[in-house]
Amino acid sequence: MNAVRQAPSARSLGQLLSDRDIRILEYLERFRLLDTRLIQRLQFPVGNTGHATSSSATRATTRVLRRLEAHALIARVSRRIGGPSHGSSQTIWQLAAGGERYLRARRGDPARRRYVTPTIGFLEHTLDVARYAAALGEAAMDRGFDLLELGTEPANWRSFQTAAGGQTLKPDLSVVTADSDHETHCFIEIDRGTEHMPAILRKCRLYESYWQSGTEQAIHGLFPSVIWVTPDQTRARRIREAIASDRQLNSQLFHAATAESSLSVVAPYVTPSPKGGTP
Repeated sequence: MNAVRQAPSARSLGQLLSDRDIRILEYLERFRLLDTRLIQRLQFPVGNTGHATSSSATRATTRVLRRLEAHALIARVSRRIGGPSHGSSQTIWQLAAGGERYLRARRGDPARRRYVTPTIGFLEHTLDVARYAAALGEAAMDRGFDLLELGTEPANWRSFQTAAGGQTLKPDLSVVTADSDHETHCFIEIDRGTEHMPAILRKCRLYESYWQSGTEQAIHGLFPSVIWVTPDQTRARRIREAIASDRQLNSQLFHAATAESSLSVVAPYVTPSPKGGTP
């Protein structure tokens, strides 16, 4: 008769896991999906404060992920993207039931999270959101500004009231950056170029309604810039033109740029009116 392997308790896991192990679990809970390369960028940096080379960082990342997988704390996602490559950097990870139980026990949270196999579209978009967050963190370290807030779904959702009833705004990311002089607030929407323009404009009108409600301004004293992060300059231009042509929208609330170009807007700068004011 085969013995049934008992899952380790939260207390015994706490003795096995390092602070970095726990941060990896928390990142997977926060972003839902991460590939090996993203986890390396987030937790195994290369340079003066980390590994000497990318290859050594990748090897260390892979060792840690395999150990967490062996403890049934993380799991590989069966779907693959990016072609037939079988390199370890293409492996996509999510928090396993054991990891979710451990984090809940650690903070005393009774609520359980339901996991389902992600669709290709959801997977690709989720990874793009995480890649942008990683790039923003790297820019903060390189340029010397502070990343005060990096809100992810669903924790960053905003509920508000309109004449038509209750509404919920669901940004991909909410970001606050700061330096010694300025603090910048942004909502980030990651555009993969697959949504039709009417869908983009519907989301913009929801942001417009949220701005008009004054809810955010009442809490924070300003309204964040809405940044559409696009795959290329042509797509950014098309989004800007569509927003400018829509009479229901205040185009000054919105900005569209590639990921690299948008970082200069999301980094600390003086926020112009009306983004910092009330309608």
